[in-house]
Amino acid sequence: MSYDDYLDGKPVVITAALTGGVHGKEAHPDLPETPAEIAAAAAACEDAGASVLHLHARRDNGERAFSAERFQEVTDAVREATDDAVLQHSTGGTAAPDALRHEPLRTDPAPEMASLDMGPLNRYDRLTSENTRELVSSLHAEMKERGIKPELEVFNDGHLNESLAILDELDDPPYLNFLFGGGTTTPPHPRNLMNRVEALPEGVEFNVIGFGPHQLPLTTQSLLLGGHVRVGLEDNRYYERGELATNEQLVARAARLAEELGRPVATPEQTRELLGLRGR
Repeated sequence: MSYDDYLDGKPVVITAALTGGVHGKEAHPDLPETPAEIAAAAAACEDAGASVLHLHARRDNGERAFSAERFQEVTDAVREATDDAVLQHSTGGTAAPDALRHEPLRTDPAPEMASLDMGPLNRYDRLTSENTRELVSSLHAEMKERGIKPELEVFNDGHLNESLAILDELDDPPYLNFLFGGGTTTPPHPRNLMNRVEALPEGVEFNVIGFGPHQLPLTTQSLLLGGHVRVGLEDNRYYERGELATNEQLVARAARLAEELGRPVATPEQTRELLGLRGR
């Protein structure tokens, strides 16, 4: 992916991260938590231009859930509410036991995609995720066994090293997700995204996340560099300073910017072709 891809008008994949696993309705009253709420948000985001839906599951009390049963409830509701969007399950798990991290991969059918955190991560004051190489390898092995495309979550330069080391083990094209924000994520600055993109071998597709106020500028930069974008309430609660957003608003803005900049928004069918997915 490169500026030439932008000039060629390569379609852009928009991922909608609807829910997340940390903040809840105390942070945003309309954050979707129940399967029905998540499904309604998913349908609205698909209509607005999202071709990938990044899914988390929640317990009845709003806390994050990892069980395959709870993910099954969410994915069944989303499948019924949407037409053809790609479903991507989160295997990230701040402070979660390693055994639970495999559970989101075990729905029937398996998701087409799943996130794969590539190393240790600290978030907030008391939340950490070790993401040992042993765990990363075991998650990746199960993804390969079940035909699930991994999205490699690159929170910092160390995670980039870990990702580049396993490129030969990945089906084409490798798909890396660059995250920018606080904690142990990469500092959010345009030059840091440029450095990341320049370090990629040819043939690697990349996606960009900017947390909070960095979502809009860094995803827009990704559009210019031929990359893809992720938006949604998991990463950013605001449309602009002081105004809470909806998932649909954030997707619609990303789609509008892509079109204005000459990047057509990828359909689910085009997304599957771009990323080498097996189909829903």
